[in-house]
Amino acid sequence: QVQLVESGGGLVQPGGSLRLSCAASGISIVDYEMAWYRQAPGKQRELVARVSQIIFTNSVKGRFTISRDNAKNTAYLQMNSLKPEDTAVYYCNAYRYGYTAYWGKGTLVTVSS
Repeated sequence: QVQLVESGGGLVQPGGSLRLSCAASGISIVDYEMAWYRQAPGKQRELVARVSQIIFTNSVKGRFTISRDNAKNTAYLQMNSLKPEDTAVYYCNAYRYGYTAYWGKGTLVTVSS
């Protein structure tokens, strides 16, 4: 059974930092494109970044960094200089062409003073 489990979300003040983790089981992330998405209240889910292509939405460029630790089978999203508009549920995604894509259940990030 494949599971992606996000952690590291929470309440942070504007300007603060958080590091999200996505621990995978049942698959090897080496074989997958790992990505982070987010969904803000009342908005559609949007792509934040992909590990291999390092695509970032314009709003997070220079503030967010994506990485992976293959030995731990875990992907990370380092978020710095957080803004209230970064408030969202952040989801981990594992994609491989021709195979089922997998999603985590999400972790809530709230940026507020």
